[in-house]
This record gives sequence, C-alpha cells and structure tokens, in this order.
Amino acid sequence: MPETPALTFRVADLPQKRPTEVTLKADAPLRKQLAEELGVDQVKKLTFSGQLKAVGKTDWALSGQLGATVIQPCVVTLDPVTTRIEEDVLRQFIADWQDPAEVEAEMPDDDTSEPLGAEIDALAIVTEALSLAIPAYPRAEDAELGAMVHAEPGIEPLNEETVKPFASLASLKKKMEGNG
Repeated sequence: MPETPALTFRVADLPQKRPTEVTLKADAPLRKQLAEELGVDQVKKLTFSGQLKAVGKTDWALSGQLGATVIQPCVVTLDPVTTRIEEDVLRQFIADWQDPAEVEAEMPDDDTSEPLGAEIDALAIVTEALSLAIPAYPRAEDAELGAMVHAEPGIEPLNEETVKPFASLASLKKKMEGNG
C-alpha cells in the first residue's frame, strides 16, 4: 500500500492562534489508490491547498481549494472522458455536536458540519469532496445515445410514433380517407 502524506491532525496539537496550512500534491501511488477507491480509470492530478483553523474556543474549520483531473469511461461509448474538477472545500468540526434525538429528523441545510473528534483527517475530507465532484455519468462530447429498434422478422418494430395513444386511430383515419 502506498505511503500517504501526513494529513491527519491531532486536534490537541493544533495551534489555536494561527491557521495550520494543509497542502497535498498527490503522488502516483496515492492517485492510483484513489482511482481504485473511487472507481475511475485514472486520477491524473490531485492537489489541495487550504487551512485548518480554530473557530471560537472549541470548534475547527478546514477550508481550501481542491483541483483534480480524472479519467472515466463514457457511459455511451466507453471512450475515455477527461474531467477537470475545481472545488471549494469547507468542513466545520463542532465540539458540542448534537445528533438529532428524533427517529425521523429533517436534514439540516448545512452539510459542511460534523462532530469534532480527537483527529481531523484532511485526506479523507479531500477524498470525499473529490468523490462528490466526479460526474456520475460522464459523456464524450460527440457521443449520442441512438434509439435501438428490435422486432422479430416480419413484425414492424415499435417506434415513438406507434406507441403514442392515438397512433392507431390516425392510421385508421388515413386508411378510411384513402379508400373513400
């Protein structure tokens, strides 16, 4: 397994009065590991530049810029599709985090907050942000999804016109007008 950069920070060791710089320029083994984890063909580039700083007396925030280039297969042609990703990343770590007490609770609008633990794993946050930014259905620019037409020999295949509810009435009307 590749050696990953030290991007896990013990909260007790972080300075309260100044931000801690967090930078990542992923090497080839880490990019390969992330590509396998994220289910893409290749992660060509991955960088993160940000800061981890105290918010108030007990909370922390990680903010920064994620840049990545990923290659995935096109959902139509399976040709490689290259996507450039530029994302702002923000996570807030709340010391007195309260989980909802109700069984069915409404999701809060703020999805950047999470409970503060003993450590903050910046690599896990960058990986999550990248996974959310990767296109679910990448498509090559010239890829078109054509219509597939199947039918047994001697039977006219269904198409958009013949499956419309009044298509058979229109056909009957044409026949009656032609014979009349």
